[in-house]
Amino acid sequence: MKLTTLTAAITLMATSVFGQGIKLAHDGPPDMEQFGSYVWGHTFATYLNDHGMAVEEFQRGALGGEAERLDQVSQGLLQVSMSAVKAAGSLDKLVYGVYLPYLFTSTEQLDSALYENGMLARINEGTTPKGVRVLGFYHLGLPAGVFNTKHPVATVDDMSDLRLRALDEFQISLFDAWGASGTIISWPEVTNALQTGVADGYVGPPLMPLIFGQTEILSDYTDARVAMSVRVAIASEDWYQGLSDEERATVGAAVDAANAANREWVGKREGILQALAGAGVTVTTPTPEALAEFSARAHSVYADGPMNADQVAEWLAAAGQ
Repeated sequence: MKLTTLTAAITLMATSVFGQGIKLAHDGPPDMEQFGSYVWGHTFATYLNDHGMAVEEFQRGALGGEAERLDQVSQGLLQVSMSAVKAAGSLDKLVYGVYLPYLFTSTEQLDSALYENGMLARINEGTTPKGVRVLGFYHLGLPAGVFNTKHPVATVDDMSDLRLRALDEFQISLFDAWGASGTIISWPEVTNALQTGVADGYVGPPLMPLIFGQTEILSDYTDARVAMSVRVAIASEDWYQGLSDEERATVGAAVDAANAANREWVGKREGILQALAGAGVTVTTPTPEALAEFSARAHSVYADGPMNADQVAEWLAAAGQ
């Protein structure tokens, strides 16, 4: 058993003995100003605490990494986890639709697909039989752009000499379509990869290098608005099914409050590009024509992603395309 897994298990056993409240695992620093994940999670926990459902918040890493927390949630040992989309995607690939490049142009459009056009319910049809309920998605800031350590990128042609850190094989296909190359690297290894030249950059929200101290390594940012920068709040289905109707209603209201707080936080992020420039990173905004080329090439690789054609079609319909 890994040390992190053992430590997490001991922590969970201890909290089970000394308290029967709801455990919520955060995935980022306790910062309501800078980290959208904490805005969602802390607002959710505060609402439940204020309405008679006791919640204990655990900071990043206290209950293990992504895989450990997913396992704990599916077994009912951990009630709520702030997690990577990939965690839920390992249970049902339909969830990956939130990451399709250039499918969504705003938080409102994504929320409409999820909450009005039924995609959250469809995702839960696949995840809840495996012990995990997706409560909602939260934003980490503005849509993701392209960071690199070499030079400004204004067009697809400027990508040809870049090797970017990739999340998965689908992102490598995307980079290939742009004329760049990719290499899969876990996030904890990214800073070292940038410093050593293993990778020349990555796709992510503009806030990331400010949080993780990478502004002295990265020289350029392209506001390409590739995809929504989101993660997912997951809950134990065993825990959820054990709630009374009144408690489920309270959880639902807590989700609504957390969503609203996170979206309000996102609305105040426009100044982040100025902050990035102020930290010494050159910010490039592509022309509409250049963005159209980025988008067209991205759409051409949808079939290379983890979802099948029917699942992609569902997301396209839900997005109004």
